[in-house]
Amino acid sequence: MKTIFEKSNGAEGITLCDRTDNINFIDKNFLRRDMPELPEASELEVLRHYKELSDMNFCIEKGFYPLGSCTMKYNPKVNELLANLEGFANLHPETEDADAQGALELMYKLQEALKKITGMSAITLQPAAGAHGELTGMMIIKKYFETKGENRKKVIIPDSAHGTNPASAHLCGFDIIPVASNQKGQVDIEALKSLLDKDVAAIMMTNPNTLGIFEENVLEISKLMHDNGSLLYYDGANFNAIMGYTNPKLMGFDVVHLNLHKTFATPHGGGGPGAGPVGVTEELKEFLPVPVIDFDGKKYFRNYNLKHSIGQVKGFFGNFGVLIKAYAYISMMGKNLKQASENAVLNANYLKEKLKKAYLLPYDEPCMHEFVLSGDWQKSKGVSTLNIAKSLMDENTHPPTVYFPLIVHEALMIEPTESENKERLDDFVRIMLKIAEEVNTNPEKLTSAPHTTPVKRIDETKAARFPDLRFKAAGKEK
Repeated sequence: MKTIFEKSNGAEGITLCDRTDNINFIDKNFLRRDMPELPEASELEVLRHYKELSDMNFCIEKGFYPLGSCTMKYNPKVNELLANLEGFANLHPETEDADAQGALELMYKLQEALKKITGMSAITLQPAAGAHGELTGMMIIKKYFETKGENRKKVIIPDSAHGTNPASAHLCGFDIIPVASNQKGQVDIEALKSLLDKDVAAIMMTNPNTLGIFEENVLEISKLMHDNGSLLYYDGANFNAIMGYTNPKLMGFDVVHLNLHKTFATPHGGGGPGAGPVGVTEELKEFLPVPVIDFDGKKYFRNYNLKHSIGQVKGFFGNFGVLIKAYAYISMMGKNLKQASENAVLNANYLKEKLKKAYLLPYDEPCMHEFVLSGDWQKSKGVSTLNIAKSLMDENTHPPTVYFPLIVHEALMIEPTESENKERLDDFVRIMLKIAEEVNTNPEKLTSAPHTTPVKRIDETKAARFPDLRFKAAGKEK
């Protein structure tokens, strides 16, 4: 496909003014000597160009998207309609509370719904996404211990944790202490005990963890941490597996973040937008960012009066459009949120059982909403996990997360979500088994994939570190 520069033919797509302004009053040292090299095309050609670009992009409406750990579920289009209602879309963020009652009511009710879903006592909607929620939660934990006169420096993080966990804790000045997993892919209790001392502020856990396995000893872990005077932080990235069946409060957690752009069906991908609300227990609610949304029985209002608040963590009030879509999804689903988790877990276990004879399953345990295979068998024959991922692209299927978590060699992390029907799952199984067979019969096809995508084989490392973001016409200097 040609770039818009290559399609440029000198046509004017739009004329802003029919007169030429006199710019002689501007010092010539500040004027261009040459015309800028900007593309010129008609409005119709520009529209066609962007339509062609959009057709090149893969999205969940185009094909299966089993991206492990990221819950790429279908986003109901009615949510977009509601978020674009004039009263929401055109509401200025500095509008006085008295003139923004509808928006404040929606946020208050979303807070209340998330409190019920998580079991937490108070919620902030400010954080922009998951990692921002982690940072907010760790700031709350840090300030909590400061008010107690304790300078705890350590945060324990399982080796199956999400990659942003150690980064978020480190940004708050904590030392990261890893704890190993046992043979069942869960936190090793004895290893955890050996790490506990009065310098440990918290443990950051994902449950189910990034292997898709539920931490069956979570209550024992909670007791160990609380007996040590430490707190428990819940990474809610995998919350889609447990809605309605349990919640972080019942497991003994003190702080939790949720990814609204994962669990509650708002758009996800392309760098945002997201939303990462943080919930806390009664003991920590005075530490939340301000403002929180309150209701006095007559009016909804932004409450800045929290005794130990860590301050504001997001301009204005977070990503409001995402909050609208999440509230719409929760309102429509109601008690069927439990059914969503049930179907997600069923779909994942179905795929796991269908694929574990063709691909190595390092932890052969009942999984929750996702599971992790290994491409080690295929790698031994010259076809890596990356080659398998590239080959899936030729089958109109987005690759799953690869090479994560790090404790699984040649990892393939698969999450089908509840959105997919059995026919789609069976088609994915067919494709994966076909690739496994081609490892033996036609490995060259796999190692040179993809063959049908707009962009073929690239150097991912070089593309990430040295992106070429500027068009240079042939024969032109840089």
